[in-house]
Amino acid sequence: MKLNLKAVEERVAPIGGRESYDREFIFELLLAYGRSQGNITRLRNGSINVAEDKAHDVAQKNVVYFRETTGDPLAVIDSLRTSPTVVRHNTRFVIVTDYSELLAVDTKTGENLMIPIRDIGKHFTFFLPWAGMEKAQYVAEAHADVKAAERMGKLFDELLAANPELLDLPHGRHALNVFFIRLLFCFFAEDTRIFAENQFTNAIASHTQPDGTDVAEFMTKLFTALDTERASDKPTYLAAFPYVNGRLFTVKPTDVVPLFTKKARDLLIESGTLIWREINPDIFGSMFQAIVTPGKRSDLGQHYTSVPNILKTIEPLFLDSLKEEFDTAFNSPRRLEELLERMGQIKVFDPACGSGNFLVIAYKELRRLEHAILERLTDIDPKHQVLFADSKINVENFFGIEIDDFAVEVAILSLWIAKHQMNREFFEKFKVDLPLIPLRETGQIHQGNAITADWSNVCSNDGSEEIYLLGNPPYLGSRNQSAGHKKDLSTITTKYKSLDYVSAWVIKGADYIRGTASEMALVTTNSITQGEQVGLLWPSVLGHDLEIGYAYTSFTWSNRARGSAGVTCVVFSIRARSTRDKYIYTDELRHEAGRINPYLADAPDIWLGRRSSPLSKHLPHLGYGSMPNDGGNLILSDSEKQVLLERHPQASDYVKGYCGADELIKGKTRWCLSISEESLSDARKIPEIEARLQGVRNHRLKSTEKSTKALAEFPNRFYFFAHKDSDSILLPSISSERREYLPIGYVGPEIIGSNKVLVMHQTQLWAFALVTSLMHMAWVNAVSGRMRSDFQYSNTIVYNNFPVPSMGDATRERLTTAALRVLDVREYHCEKTLAELYDPDLMPSDLRAAHADVDTLVDSIYSKRAYETDEQRLSDLFSLYEKMTADEALNGGKKK
Repeated sequence: MKLNLKAVEERVAPIGGRESYDREFIFELLLAYGRSQGNITRLRNGSINVAEDKAHDVAQKNVVYFRETTGDPLAVIDSLRTSPTVVRHNTRFVIVTDYSELLAVDTKTGENLMIPIRDIGKHFTFFLPWAGMEKAQYVAEAHADVKAAERMGKLFDELLAANPELLDLPHGRHALNVFFIRLLFCFFAEDTRIFAENQFTNAIASHTQPDGTDVAEFMTKLFTALDTERASDKPTYLAAFPYVNGRLFTVKPTDVVPLFTKKARDLLIESGTLIWREINPDIFGSMFQAIVTPGKRSDLGQHYTSVPNILKTIEPLFLDSLKEEFDTAFNSPRRLEELLERMGQIKVFDPACGSGNFLVIAYKELRRLEHAILERLTDIDPKHQVLFADSKINVENFFGIEIDDFAVEVAILSLWIAKHQMNREFFEKFKVDLPLIPLRETGQIHQGNAITADWSNVCSNDGSEEIYLLGNPPYLGSRNQSAGHKKDLSTITTKYKSLDYVSAWVIKGADYIRGTASEMALVTTNSITQGEQVGLLWPSVLGHDLEIGYAYTSFTWSNRARGSAGVTCVVFSIRARSTRDKYIYTDELRHEAGRINPYLADAPDIWLGRRSSPLSKHLPHLGYGSMPNDGGNLILSDSEKQVLLERHPQASDYVKGYCGADELIKGKTRWCLSISEESLSDARKIPEIEARLQGVRNHRLKSTEKSTKALAEFPNRFYFFAHKDSDSILLPSISSERREYLPIGYVGPEIIGSNKVLVMHQTQLWAFALVTSLMHMAWVNAVSGRMRSDFQYSNTIVYNNFPVPSMGDATRERLTTAALRVLDVREYHCEKTLAELYDPDLMPSDLRAAHADVDTLVDSIYSKRAYETDEQRLSDLFSLYEKMTADEALNGGKKK
């Protein structure tokens, strides 16, 4: 059962506030979030309970691990959250309670809950994913993530002001960036036992003057000491600093240590007091990049990607299957050892890695799974009580391409930090210390333009290796691309003028994995799975040998920073064609699919092209509205119309209503001059009209378009005039994605539809019912282009390709009756605009009921069975489209 927020709140509220609780608490809680009664019965009787101790624990795969305890809940949950059973079953929520206090962890977001159990109703939003609702704001920013970035930003500004000559050096800014990378490592090292506690900050404070004049000299010697292996080769006062290696402190000709001021020294020492061990390398890298990039400071924290969103890519691509293999091998030491060996060979490749977010999360998740496997091996096989001396998950197996040279250094550092953090988790579990330094890895992050680079030179692919290509490449719609972006795209496709920039990664990624065991999953804007771009991009991408393995349909891709930027995206994987399971994720719910096409529907591969007339021959023509191209001279506001008619009542013969999307949806009014050739001489006798016609003429004469200039001699004419003296149906060309139905208008002959609407003049109300139905909206959602997140309705792509079964007269009459009912109810609410009537939160109940009748009737035309989801509607629509186009081709292109 899928519930809305209010319903969940009302169902959870009665569980709170009680005097006492028992084991029934968890079953009631799951029921409140929409789990079925049958599911709970099986969980209660133990048939689907996968807990280690069924007497005290309740556990269901992918859902929950619940433990009741008489001990300290905090100590219990710390060990349980990373236990082999929780990892093995991909458990979303871990809950521990003594029936007084309740502790819970969301394993996907890292969010924690610690409350009196009787307050559960006040915190119902924590478990919303059980009801299919992901939380938009997962956790507050970590102390070190934001505070440290801001503090480092102040230090960066101070050093730049004290060293203005750096900007004049060829590598000056980059040298300053590298200096900050080294600082970040030192702060992290002294707070995480890589160095001695506070060793770096204490050395600065003890060995430099308060005015900062000798800080640069001291730090130059310190960095050299960190790259020197033998302590005897270092100055005595620096001999205690360890050897780091890994290219981080290797002296280069371009190195610069900036001169310090007193303020800069103070800021440096103050930065050392922050809690650097809590830093999230998957977050901080992007934030730190914003600090040192000109013009990006205001974007601090807005452009990294949250862990739950990254997991949309990583989990279905490879992590879920590894956990399933862990599950099946749970009692076999040999198979667990084989799984570890396999994981050690996996390569992860992000060809647009930025500061390394995706690589860091992939590395951490593989390490956590490795820890769970090792923990299980120590339980079932005595020989594994002695653990190996290092992780099999090697940083050198994580590859990236990034065009920004500083981001390359940040990504490498972020992976080192992630490795050390996972080493500490290893120590907490097994009491075995895996030292980070000396660094043995130099990193596989390469600087360059991913579009023009040869990816095989970065991450070699012999065809048999298990390589996962993933990432979140730059989007850039075709209208927002520079000449350089267009040039990049032109190197890999002839259709570069109309494709989004992210298409380059889709094309190159498909080429990289084709004919190999590799797979890829990318985050892209939903625009490349909608509208005209599908037909331009996907036929060559999938070809006859690749398929979409899973897909997340459109959702807002954002992070957990305050005021973070969001964009409507999709996630999809591409792999070699196979019989393996395929899944579509919509609203965080997973649906099995037979085949996933590029519109991300469970349907055959189809690419819609532009059609000049409807595929379904009985559909009325839908054309463009009238475009004036007049410099505003033919258009009148309410006040301009009133003044004109007060002065010249006869001008009413030349004034008609003028309706675009804004007027149609928001109830605004505008007017236009509509003057026939026969009436032109009389109309010109009205001074105000003559002045407007001259304005039209002058506007058109200034145009560089020949057709516009030619029309300057006919200023009474619209540039494109489609109006007919009949009733019309108007469809807005742009409409909000929030609406469940398109806000379609029905107007009389006195209204001229503008170029911001599409117009159906052969007014047949049964067609009104079709285009205002949920069936048509499912089609719009799948194939329409977008203007930002709003629908960009097209007659050539959306309407003309809309497949409609043949219908008899009786069916058309029923559709007409249903359409008239919708219009009657709208007239009853005539004081409201269409925006108000079709706001999903404000829609009147009688209008919703009238539309429900339309939906039932339209659905019955397509199927005898009732539809439960739009995915089912889309599957039938695409199947019908495939049949109709096949029939059309057999009949020589004539539509049946």
